[in-house]
Amino acid sequence: MRIAGLVPFALLALAGCHREAKLSADQAWVRLPAVAGHPGAGYLTIHGGPEAERLLAVESPAAGSTELHESMKMGPGGMTGMQRLDGLDVSANGTVAFAPGGNHVMMFGLSPSLRPGGTVPFSVRFAKGPPLTVEAKVVGAGDAAPY
Repeated sequence: MRIAGLVPFALLALAGCHREAKLSADQAWVRLPAVAGHPGAGYLTIHGGPEAERLLAVESPAAGSTELHESMKMGPGGMTGMQRLDGLDVSANGTVAFAPGGNHVMMFGLSPSLRPGGTVPFSVRFAKGPPLTVEAKVVGAGDAAPY
């Protein structure tokens, strides 16, 4: 009988433990190009918050410019190509993963001071929410992805 009387209080306490998901970004990394002067590629994972959002850009002071791109198979021969994206939808509480062979950030005019093992900041811009800053690990052209 005493336990039954405590159940409502326990449920109330547990309800207070739930936190609403917040828009965030993590697992950011940059692969340097095999040939100096060519573009590099950036990757990260974006976790949607309680409302749908639209990713507009991922920028970095380590690059002269950046563009969102998507890799895809083109034509009957299965050739791989890229297409520039003007943004990406991030669903409420959803996840958008940037990975080799898929969505990525093309990074043009990379700083020659970038070295494997270092980090660079990414500024992740959205249509409605404030920008997010995440540190991206730098890996060499032939190195394994860190995530």
